[in-house]
Parts: sequence; C-alpha cells; structure tokens
Amino acid sequence: MNAVVPAGRVLAVCVVHAELEVPARSSKVGRTAIDKRPVPHRVPVRALGLDGDHVCDTKHHGGVDQAVYAYAEQDARRWATELGRDLDAGWFGENLRLTGLPVSDAVIGERWAIGDTLLEVSAPRVPCATFQWHSGEPQWVKRFTAQANTGAYLRVLTEGTIGAGDEVQVVYVPEHRITVRDLFTGADPARLELLAEAEPTISDDVRMQIDRHRRRHAAGAAAR
Repeated sequence: MNAVVPAGRVLAVCVVHAELEVPARSSKVGRTAIDKRPVPHRVPVRALGLDGDHVCDTKHHGGVDQAVYAYAEQDARRWATELGRDLDAGWFGENLRLTGLPVSDAVIGERWAIGDTLLEVSAPRVPCATFQWHSGEPQWVKRFTAQANTGAYLRVLTEGTIGAGDEVQVVYVPEHRITVRDLFTGADPARLELLAEAEPTISDDVRMQIDRHRRRHAAGAAAR
C-alpha cells in the first residue's frame, strides 16, 4: 500500500543527557547512554542516529538497523498510570516520543516521513538488564515483555532533521502486515517465516529473533 497518511506527531526529540555508570550485573560495558532528555531545537538525523545521541554497548545496540528508537505517548501514559509516576519523554531511552501513532503495531518495513527525513520501521525493542536497572521497577523486563508495547527501532532512509511538533506521515505499508508486536511476541511463527521471505530489508538480528521463535514453538510442540 502506498499512501500519505498524517498519522501522528512528534512530541519530543531526545538525545543523551549523560552517560551513567551501571553495575556489572546489569551491563556488559559498565556504562549506558539510556538517560535521554528532550532538546528544544531541531536535530540532524544521520544513518547511525541523531546528532548528540550515541550508545555505549555497540555490540548489542545501535547501528543502522537501530538508528532511532520511537515510543508512543499512549503507551507511556498507560505505564505511568500503572507505576504511579511521571514518565517524561526519554524515560524509555527513546529518541522520539510520538502521539497519535500505534508505534508497537507498526508494520515491519513501514515508512514514516518526519520533517525532511524518511525512516523505516525495522524491529521491536528487546528489553535488557540495563533497562531493568534504569527503571528501578521490580521485574521490569518481565512486565515490559508481557505488555509487548515495545516501541519501534527505525533505520534512516533519508537523512534530514526532526523537531518537536513535526507531523508523522505514513507513506508506505508493506502488504505482509506483520507488525513490531507480532515479531516481538512470536505468537505465530508461520507468519514470521512469511516476513523473512517477503521483507528483504530485515536485519540479521531480526532473522535471529524469527529463528528463536521457531525453535521455541518447535520445542513446545515436541513436549506436548
């Protein structure tokens, strides 16, 4: 499907505020750049992410397939209600806090025009021990996984700038219709095999996720 659909808006653009030291049990490298805060100006967006942003654990995070991380305001509000605390833009380590767009239900390969950039939905966020530590919430990874409102990683197809208030236009949605949530939960491994066949842009990490889901379902079937 090809269309131009005004689907949402950027509430905040967030980059690293400060690197934090992380206990060894919660980090492979001992430091994290998860502490992201909104900035008031337009931010250049490059192939590897936003100017002023970076990752510390480059083995497990970042790269062209995880250049930008977006999270939905509606999901953040649900968590804020459940946790009984404010979760300001950047709390999830996101670069873009978006409203009006079901980020976790975006289709893998879907393309968004924001400002003069073009971004492509590439993968779900998989919660890690550093995210658990940063949240300060008991069993956070387990709870975040159960909700499956993961937000979405994006790759940058056209570099440009993004600022708060920019409209998000969905300009392309692949016909396979397999979403970020579908990929994260792996509830239907047969559909994920379709994704591997139909979406040539998926990363090696995504192919590994698909393979893990396939093996998990096969093991479950064999145990019955």
